[in-house]
Amino acid sequence: MTDTPPFETSDNLSGLPEIRHGFFGRKGGVSGGLYTSLNAGEGSGDVPGAVATNRERIRTAMSARALLSCYQIHSADVAHVTEPWSVRPEADAMVTKIPGIALCILTADCTPVLFADAEAGVIGAAHAGWKGAIGGVLDTTVAAMIELGAEAGRIRAAIGPTIQQASYEVGPEFRNTFLDASPHNAALFLPGKGDRFQFDLPGYCRQRLDGLGVHSVHDTGLDTCALKDSYFSNRRRNQRGEPDYGRNASVIMLAL
Repeated sequence: MTDTPPFETSDNLSGLPEIRHGFFGRKGGVSGGLYTSLNAGEGSGDVPGAVATNRERIRTAMSARALLSCYQIHSADVAHVTEPWSVRPEADAMVTKIPGIALCILTADCTPVLFADAEAGVIGAAHAGWKGAIGGVLDTTVAAMIELGAEAGRIRAAIGPTIQQASYEVGPEFRNTFLDASPHNAALFLPGKGDRFQFDLPGYCRQRLDGLGVHSVHDTGLDTCALKDSYFSNRRRNQRGEPDYGRNASVIMLAL
């Protein structure tokens, strides 16, 4: 028996020997109840010791010397990581050139995006819910990587497990927010029931990345809301009337 939790990988990052990454779901941890079992969310109501054990398992799986997460606030703010921290900064993305420090994005339907320019030795990770995505978190992450020596055309991006279009029902006000930003966003909405629409959040992220010159993008296509045994989902917990939810971990690191 092993304590190493299972994780998914992205095709366009897996071939880079300088990079380690993984998309972790809810399997392979020690939490119970609503948080069964690999809840990585320090901000959840889970037993802190269980979360710490889960995060240690993720750190070990990545062979990292530290696993860092931010206090995520649906912003476009990016933290430049130069050393492990003890207090989480308020930000929704991280970039670094330091090997051995694993950048960990926490999600439960929002879109995690992992970035790497292996030639420059620069990585990034972003938490792109709809607010962060339309607010420019992917843009600021790429810009921060470029400041560290990356080039947009060399950056590879991986979109992890997230709520997919079939599960993401939204109202007309939500759609209008995106149409006000750009009429081209109309293609990201399919008609739903009544006045509802189905929104393609990972598709929007791909569109933003393409506009930034990041053309090597792989989408895992995994639906956090639909895959109840594999991933935590905030929308699913709302549908069930549950009081809280666990967080999935998406991790990237420059190999030691």
